Amino acid sequence: MEPYESALDAIPGAHPYPRTSRYHNAEIGVHRTADGTEVRYTKRRLLPPLGETADETAPHTVSSGERPDHLGQRYFGDPGQWWQIADANPVLDPQELTAEPGRTIDIPLPGGFHG
Repeated sequence: MEPYESALDAIPGAHPYPRTSRYHNAEIGVHRTADGTEVRYTKRRLLPPLGETADETAPHTVSSGERPDHLGQRYFGDPGQWWQIADANPVLDPQELTAEPGRTIDIPLPGGFHG
C-alpha cells in the first residue's frame, strides 16, 4: 500500500489537507536529501497585516466561559474553524482570544479575511 502522500500524487490538484484546514491552500514543498529521498513539507502560511483586514471583520465582545471552539461553531458552524478567528487577531495562543471577558476581538466575515 502506498503512503498517503504518494497516493495523492496520482490525483491532479489533490492536497494533503482537507478543505476546512488552515493549511489547505498552503503550498507543499519538496526537499531532496543527499541520497535523493524526497521529503514533502508544508510551506509557511503568511497572513496579511492585521490592519489590512479591518473591513473584512466584525467585532465580537467575549463573554465569560466562551472558548475559541465555541466561536468557531457560532460563526462558522464548525468548532474546528476557530483558527480563522485566531488568524484575524493579534494572538500567539488561541486561548488568548477568550481569556478576558469583555475583550473585543475580530471575527472574519464570510468570504472576507483570506489568510
